[in-house]
Amino acid sequence: MTWDARKEIVLNILHMKYAVEIAKTGSISKAAEALFIAQPNLSRCIKELENELGIPIFERSFKGMSLTPEGEEFIRYASKALQQIEAIERKYRDPVPCNQTFSISVPRASYIADAFAQFSRQLTNAPAEVYYMETNSSRAISNILNEDYHLGIIRYASIYDRYFKEMLEKKGFHYELVAEFKYVLIMSRNCRIAGKEDITLRDLDHLIEITHGDPYVPSLPITMVRKEELAENVKRRIFLFERGGQFDLLVANPETYMWVSPLPQNIIDRYDLLQRKCVDNGRKYKDVLIYRQGYRLSTLDKQFIDELCISKRKWLS
Repeated sequence: MTWDARKEIVLNILHMKYAVEIAKTGSISKAAEALFIAQPNLSRCIKELENELGIPIFERSFKGMSLTPEGEEFIRYASKALQQIEAIERKYRDPVPCNQTFSISVPRASYIADAFAQFSRQLTNAPAEVYYMETNSSRAISNILNEDYHLGIIRYASIYDRYFKEMLEKKGFHYELVAEFKYVLIMSRNCRIAGKEDITLRDLDHLIEITHGDPYVPSLPITMVRKEELAENVKRRIFLFERGGQFDLLVANPETYMWVSPLPQNIIDRYDLLQRKCVDNGRKYKDVLIYRQGYRLSTLDKQFIDELCISKRKWLS
């Protein structure tokens, strides 16, 4: 019988540990010594395991114990299973308190960063691990599905609302609106158009746009997203993949500007920037909180969401 044959098998965890140790040492006698078990008893346990599985795990010879092809496959599965069992034992039997964990992927937005900063002040002396990643919507979704992140905030143009809701429901996400807004322009106070009251798209023609380099929507062609999100009339564009450098660049080069969600006044003042509306800009964007359906929000999750609501009302209302 092969390892993947259709047969109900009840495995003895100790026998699995014995087999893994023999595979590691290549010797019954060495494994028996490491496991503090008599060699005849160890041999009997391995025979019982092979009979239960219906496969030969080891080939016996005067040189020692070597794995059969079926045995190699079984040991791979057994090693992974034992690692999971050890993790469960550590989690529920270790008297040391488990760390609190908080993890979220977000768009690059100052009001969200401000909420996170305020949230960080609420961390107590209890052990905690906190992960905060600024990234695009595709990566935020992937982090929850594949990287054990608990929360995400995704940003998309309102024209994609139906697409995103259908996609999130299909992937098993709970979602709720955090904020809806129009992008504004930020620029140096020394920018050539800084003194204009009504800024139009034509006013931006000879300036350099700074934009984040990964504004891509999952499952939509990149060419379509570029056409929707990146204006074709812009002749010079700088792509950035982090948020901090954008402000330094705007200050250092008065020929640059950037589209952003509305910034808190303290950020505007700190970098000596200007924030302006564009009369030609009618597109709305949404920031949406996502997490897996059935996931129960932790205390840390709720504390961050509370701070997010405060920051949103303070800066975007």
